[in-house]
Amino acid sequence: MGEMNRRKFLEDSMFATAAAMAAASFAGLCGSRLFADTAAPSKSANEKLLGAVIGANGRGGEHIKEWTSHKNVELAYVCDIDTKIGNRRCTEIEKKSGYKPKYVQDLRKLLDDKSVDFVSIATPNHWHSLAAIWAIQAGKDVYVEKPVSHNVSEGRRVAQAAAKHDRICQAGTQSRSSSGLHKAIAYLRSGELGEVKLARALCYKPRGSIGPRGDYPVPAEVNYDLWSGPAQIKPVTRPQFHYDWHWQWDYGNGDIGNQGIHQMDIARWGLGADGLSSSVMSYGGRFGYEDAGDTPNTQVAIHEFNNGKTLVFEVRGLRTEPLLDAKIGVIFHGSQGYLVCPDYSNATAFDLKGKLIETFNGGGDHFGNFLDVVRSRKSDKLNASIAQGHLSSALCHTSNISYRLGELHSAGETADQLKLLKTHDKVQETLDRVVAHLSDNKVQLDDKHKFRVGADLKFDPAAETFIGSADADAMLTRNYRAPYVVPSESAV
Repeated sequence: MGEMNRRKFLEDSMFATAAAMAAASFAGLCGSRLFADTAAPSKSANEKLLGAVIGANGRGGEHIKEWTSHKNVELAYVCDIDTKIGNRRCTEIEKKSGYKPKYVQDLRKLLDDKSVDFVSIATPNHWHSLAAIWAIQAGKDVYVEKPVSHNVSEGRRVAQAAAKHDRICQAGTQSRSSSGLHKAIAYLRSGELGEVKLARALCYKPRGSIGPRGDYPVPAEVNYDLWSGPAQIKPVTRPQFHYDWHWQWDYGNGDIGNQGIHQMDIARWGLGADGLSSSVMSYGGRFGYEDAGDTPNTQVAIHEFNNGKTLVFEVRGLRTEPLLDAKIGVIFHGSQGYLVCPDYSNATAFDLKGKLIETFNGGGDHFGNFLDVVRSRKSDKLNASIAQGHLSSALCHTSNISYRLGELHSAGETADQLKLLKTHDKVQETLDRVVAHLSDNKVQLDDKHKFRVGADLKFDPAAETFIGSADADAMLTRNYRAPYVVPSESAV
């Protein structure tokens, strides 16, 4: 049995019963539109599109702002598990736009409304893929926030569902709509900076403690069963219920999968890496405080691709200085110069001596691009297709898998492990900078403070499975809680 067939057989066997339960539950609420494949007709710019926002807090508020700013778009629903937030958003929309959307707490209650053309998803990460798949199966086009998935397997399922049901699905990596970055990437690929073998993505973003681990009450206005969804029901161990889930593995992916997914996407784009990496190794830790968080606030991930390129990702959650004037950005290193992308829409090219060569700038309308494609049905015009969003999200996930399977080592032992890597990165220099950064924040590596150092995991980009590591393969998916089950490939 080939590797891809073996993977499919295992997944189908694992999820068959749970997926059937989920489909039955969903069909009971959503009626006959489940698995409907009716082709959506194109619509002119003058025809109204009806949308729904699923997840209205934080980033969801930005979604609402965007949709209500576009002509001939009306929000029919706002969905949020927090009744206070959901109802407040409906009132805000009424004051701004003159109409009041319906509020629902359970997303399944809006998916059977045939008048809804699209949904946008800004829930916590662990809901992104399942919400997208359910919406696609119900005949909706989807805009889904980054990362598009909580694990590798479910991201691929969203892409498969969109292709199978012929739905438009845009990933929320808005740099793909930046005219400045399009020009910069074209310049990079033109050869003006010589051969580019290394991209260094940065997420230098201060994050303080999220408070002591404990047993905290669920807010009265929150339906915790719905909020937990695909995750197992567990006690709330963080003081702040909303947002701080980012730093707990059951729901979030740390800053590499929160802020960093944008920079991961730009780096992969610039390197021309059209698949996942063939190996990954990650090290780091959660330093500077002890709190309810699980994810590292200091992390380095090293990816090697079959095209001979290297992508290094650095996360720093403690106070830090920029690198080549970038804190949240990407640096591409070429044989004749380098390119610095310090944000979502600007980039600057330098020669090897640091002399400015050229600048690139210009924004874009990522939400508008989605709406244009929803109207035209020309999915190849999407700036950030779900297939691309899946790949960039999955690189974050495989980075975290390596980290989570790691063992504690001193800085010296970490250096010994890094020497074994075949990479374009100067791994000792990167490690030295990380150690100096921790020292600047009064974190001295000792018996108490060590790096968690992951193995150099080999990966099959075609099958999207690890090679020779059952433990790593097990982390490509999760133990879903019925009826909130991401279906297998055959069931999407």
